[in-house]
Amino acid sequence: MYGTGSKKMLNMLILEILRKYSDENHSLTQQEILRLLEAHYGMPCDRRSVKANVLALKELGYDIDMDDGYRLLSREFDDAELRILIDSVLFSKSISTRQAKNLVNKLQTLGSKYFNAKVSHISNLPELDRTINKQAMYGLGTLNDAIAAKHKVSFVYNDIGTDLKLHPRKQEAYIVNPYQIVATNGRFYLIGNYDKYDNVSHYRIDKMSDVKELDSNVKPMKSVKGLEHGLNLPKHMAEHIYMFSGESVNVKMETTPDMYPEISDWFGKGLKVVEETDKKLILRVSCNEAAMRYWALQYGPSVEILEPESLRNQIIADMQDMMRRYSD
Repeated sequence: MYGTGSKKMLNMLILEILRKYSDENHSLTQQEILRLLEAHYGMPCDRRSVKANVLALKELGYDIDMDDGYRLLSREFDDAELRILIDSVLFSKSISTRQAKNLVNKLQTLGSKYFNAKVSHISNLPELDRTINKQAMYGLGTLNDAIAAKHKVSFVYNDIGTDLKLHPRKQEAYIVNPYQIVATNGRFYLIGNYDKYDNVSHYRIDKMSDVKELDSNVKPMKSVKGLEHGLNLPKHMAEHIYMFSGESVNVKMETTPDMYPEISDWFGKGLKVVEETDKKLILRVSCNEAAMRYWALQYGPSVEILEPESLRNQIIADMQDMMRRYSD
């Protein structure tokens, strides 16, 4: 219930009603708006006030159609955009189930009741493999603040034990220069530099605890090997497909033409065609060597690594070891 003087809020209450109960395919009559104002806000009103306040909202820039009833045609996010955001939350492994549900509920308030009816089934999705770290969202916020302020951060970096609990890799805190937060494979990662060294490092944010922003300024990127000219994020992500740290190498591989769409999904525009026939493709790409090792094993039946020799020999050794394991 709204007290005396709440008439000043009438246009905002009407806007809330239009947001919730109308869209481009569903309109409200003046009488329906009057009924909803009374039912939800205890706000008595007349038809002329409804029209006057809707006209005021239109003058403020809200896209409201008045030709056949009143409907809010556009809002902060359309239905497709909201669904993308909700799905991103649902399938993120970096936040807890409770946090995911809270975020989804907030996102749903940005849509009409008709949109919410379309996505009501998402509450019945099976439990996903999410982080056990309840500090993950807090850590993400602290890292964002530190990046904006160009400050170093400290945190405890953990691994997950067989008891499904976080265990510190070492007792002392990591001191890191944070440069960028990225999302890949359902996880949030920090791209930064471990302060003791001069190379790029990656950290899974859901493995961090006790994240703190420090007063000291970050090390300039130009002092970090691989970031001398700044962070080219698309290139960096294409070269670090599993977010392993370490230098990239030039990789030459042989595959078949039908595999090109699948491989290009991984490496994007950095993938170069060296030779092409009806039955064979020779490709070249720059990628982190450790990541390429595991990628090549994943696609072993369809891809052969030709160069560098060190990577090729490592994959041969891996396959020989696998043969011994599976032949016992």
